[in-house]
Amino acid sequence: MSSAWLLALIYLAFISLGLPDGVLGVAWPAMRVGLGQPLQAAGLITLVVTGCSALSGFASGWVLQRVSAGVVVTVSGWMTGLALLGFAVSPSFVVLLAAAIPLGFGAGAVDAAMNHFVARHYSSRHMNWLHGCWGVGATLGPVIMGLALAQTAGSAAADAGVLGSGWRLGYLAIGALQLLLATAFVFSLKWWAMAPDVPGAPLAESEESPISAEMTARAKTVAPAVALWLAPFLFFLYAAIEVGTSLWAATILIEQLKLSSATASVWVSGYFAAIMAGRFAIGLVSARWGNRRLVRYGLMVALSGALLVIVGTSVVGLPPWLALAGLVLLGLGCAPIYPSLMHEAARRFDAATAQRVIGRQVGTAYVGCMVVPAALGLVGAHAGVGLIMPLIAAFVLALLACATWLDRMT
Repeated sequence: MSSAWLLALIYLAFISLGLPDGVLGVAWPAMRVGLGQPLQAAGLITLVVTGCSALSGFASGWVLQRVSAGVVVTVSGWMTGLALLGFAVSPSFVVLLAAAIPLGFGAGAVDAAMNHFVARHYSSRHMNWLHGCWGVGATLGPVIMGLALAQTAGSAAADAGVLGSGWRLGYLAIGALQLLLATAFVFSLKWWAMAPDVPGAPLAESEESPISAEMTARAKTVAPAVALWLAPFLFFLYAAIEVGTSLWAATILIEQLKLSSATASVWVSGYFAAIMAGRFAIGLVSARWGNRRLVRYGLMVALSGALLVIVGTSVVGLPPWLALAGLVLLGLGCAPIYPSLMHEAARRFDAATAQRVIGRQVGTAYVGCMVVPAALGLVGAHAGVGLIMPLIAAFVLALLACATWLDRMT
């Protein structure tokens, strides 16, 4: 029974990890008025959070060799919860930036620890569902913040305090949820050692590949050193695809298809919904297909979607639904890539090496989130947004080539 409760808490942990991710964009219009900041100041908050998340991801291998995953997740839960409460009560932008530091470190540590733990002790089905739960959190967070902001939307008063009260209430609610979950983890620390005995969640590779355990162990021992950094580099490329698309898709649809902002936002939501729904659906077949096949299939579907967007937005006279369908198809193709690559790390390498590699994977993904979407924006500003989706398609091809190379090495 404790194993089932632990699995439920693991799912809840990833829902909570996704909760703050989409909140800042929703809250910032009210936050910046209350704090007296320009529109672009949100980028500095994002940079601090993402940079700290990357650092904690890279350091997670060293940390997990010294303390258990349960302790890391519990401490990180308290860090993120208190940081979100810090957002809620911040009297100034400087305090807000200070609160962003533990938020980033806590999020990165939870991400790396949970990915390694699930890759070690659970099947690829649970890994896909785990990342589907992140999508649930990323969807619920803006909803909670939107409801909080709606509490002041009809107020006659329009001073900074009233405008700020809605977003403060939203961050207060999300922070309280994080602390509630962190408290639950305190009482579950003894369950983490029982994870290998969870029924139906073996550590063996038999469900992933027909090759024998002896061959798998031998493959792990001869993995070349370049594989220890090539595996993380795949996550840099994936972050470029997923985050680059999510950030610039609306701009592409508005400028090239002349859609309204409201319509474009609906289709960007459809892109995220395809990722989330795809991960839950793929969890049902992941044991039969295997991680590596799922990555190849996902990349081919993502490439098809990107090409549809390119053709649908650049060829005059084609119906808009072609590009819109391509965007959703691109999201569906992205669905299995991140969780399957993460789960496969525990099968490519021995346990100690996989611990370090998974931390690097999480850290490198955050670096990709920081660097590539901004670079794509510069390209779009100087050469036109029509070049953004071809570059994303190029990232898909590069990821396919690198993943194939890594598969051959390991």
